[in-house]
Amino acid sequence: MAKRAANGRGAVRQRTDGRWEARLSYRDSATGERKRVSVYGATQKLALAELDKVQDRLEAGKPPRDATSTLSAWLVHWRATTLAAGDRKAATKELYANLSRKHLESGPLGAVRLDRLKPSDIEGLVLSMRAATKPGKPTQEHPNPEPVRALSDSTIRQTFTILRQALDGAVRDGLLARNPCHLVKRPGVRRIEAKYLDTSAVSALLVAADGLRYAPVLKLIASTGLRRGEALALRWADVDLDDGVLLVRGTLSRVNGKLAITVPKSERSRREIPLAPPVVAMLEAHRKTQLEERLRAANVWQDTGLVFTSELGTPVEPSSVLRDIKLASAEAGLEGVGVHTLRHSAAVAWLEGGTHIRQVADLLGHSSISITGDVYGHGSHDGARAAVVALGVQLSL
Repeated sequence: MAKRAANGRGAVRQRTDGRWEARLSYRDSATGERKRVSVYGATQKLALAELDKVQDRLEAGKPPRDATSTLSAWLVHWRATTLAAGDRKAATKELYANLSRKHLESGPLGAVRLDRLKPSDIEGLVLSMRAATKPGKPTQEHPNPEPVRALSDSTIRQTFTILRQALDGAVRDGLLARNPCHLVKRPGVRRIEAKYLDTSAVSALLVAADGLRYAPVLKLIASTGLRRGEALALRWADVDLDDGVLLVRGTLSRVNGKLAITVPKSERSRREIPLAPPVVAMLEAHRKTQLEERLRAANVWQDTGLVFTSELGTPVEPSSVLRDIKLASAEAGLEGVGVHTLRHSAAVAWLEGGTHIRQVADLLGHSSISITGDVYGHGSHDGARAAVVALGVQLSL
């Protein structure tokens, strides 16, 4: 049973967004764990009034929330419990938490009580997110561009998914009889075909990258179809240069502001990739360069065991690889190229070269060939023409 503080209040503060937050710690009677609950109000008085309700419920042996809680308060609780306890990757949990705070908890919808939340409120959220704009990026031709959409279709859909899952939790806990999100059509995402380069363009880009620090990363991704995070998480212990194979065991990403290597969630993401002889030679040369850097760094070198590191042995900042590919693509006269373009290009080259889609899916770490087909099944115009011509020859037309 929770006890009130001596002054009858928990901690209270004013947030940067102007709202007041009141919070207290209590011991969960079911698990014995110490937990914290936060409530919000437009004024200090309103926030403390909400906190009183929470304290009353706790002292009555009830959960700290009920359907009169605001959506914002429930989302804070959901993030700290259901989301935190789930098996999603740490980076995904951080993304969900950030989207919830930015688009749900701090917006007008966050102030609505759970029991008063209607499907039309959620549709209003979707419409407002679609209507949000930001200044366009100026160019020499258009120094004063028109505003552009601030939020992508993917961000809007992800935010809706977070809200739906959080309200599913409210239904599960008996706070709501039904989830209003289930009466709203899920926001669509316009399909954009993956950008790719033909092999001659990839070769030109890699030539332009020679001399850049992370050119070996780009060459490995271009030849194996690895994701950037997978390449940067690669350890020498995962690479067998004698047999010409590497094992994908993790991915490097930023979690809670820090670079961390996490284990892939999917079994298919953990896979063995064969290496072409030129790639083996490139990695051997890269290892020699890294050993020289290690000697220069002496006792400040951090022995992470990673294949790709900074000058001091620490993990590579992913944005540094993006910077290098931007420099290389500009030198090669290529526009709109990112690190993932190399992965896309490898996939298309394999498919057009006759590699079975199942093998391509395995190389890419896709959970099913349907994903591979949806993303890369379009191929190139030249590839389609060659296929039609070849069939015509076989049919003696």
